[in-house]
Amino acid sequence: MTSGYTAERRTHLEALAELLPRQGLVSRMVGGDDPVLWVWHPHTSRQTIVFATPSASGWLFLWSPGGQGRADDLERTAGSLRETLASAQPG
Repeated sequence: MTSGYTAERRTHLEALAELLPRQGLVSRMVGGDDPVLWVWHPHTSRQTIVFATPSASGWLFLWSPGGQGRADDLERTAGSLRETLASAQPG
């Protein structure tokens, strides 16, 4: 059975995922009962996992290296994610 928290997290991740193709990104929901969004930039081959978490000011998306975006500003979050994956240097 899925908790309300898990369902809300999945809803936010799905909303973000819908916008990513317009940014040239590919995504896939993974994690089953603990959903996260795997995101890949097909031109740079860079990838990251996006987490959704509640905060005092609303839901946030977090990704490596140090990325953060708000669930109530999906367009900006999707653009920031694209910039991160387009410019990230290989580790």
